[in-house]
Amino acid sequence: MNRPEFVVDASVAVKWILPEAGRAQAMRLQEMYQDEELDLVAPYLLISEVGNVLWKRVRRGELTGPSAHRCFEQLLRDSPILLDSPAVQASSLHLALAHNRTVYDCLYLAWALEERCDLITADEKFFKSVRAAFRCVRLLSDFDGRAQG
Repeated sequence: MNRPEFVVDASVAVKWILPEAGRAQAMRLQEMYQDEELDLVAPYLLISEVGNVLWKRVRRGELTGPSAHRCFEQLLRDSPILLDSPAVQASSLHLALAHNRTVYDCLYLAWALEERCDLITADEKFFKSVRAAFRCVRLLSDFDGRAQG
């Protein structure tokens, strides 16, 4: 049986390891992935982006170094399926130039287009900037826990 698949970005993944607004929905999404009700995928970039968030939190004194390491290890254990492709990388640049968004953000979008699935993000600014052109982009806050792709 084919499970629904979603691309998740770093704004969602960081909520798996840090207490932030939207954590309950992010955790529900992760639980559904762990229970094999759906598949979650992301570019390898997700690991670096979340690592950078942890670094910033330590730098601001919001998190200790040991806590950041534990969070990062948890992310590595529970990460979505990580993807890489030079063609999708090239597509992300094309999307970034066409829609005036960062290549980083557009890499997640490029993967959603490549995989023919939805991208779930908690980044409202990104969502609002591309939603009219890409109906596959969904806000985490709108995720209702039903595995629909």
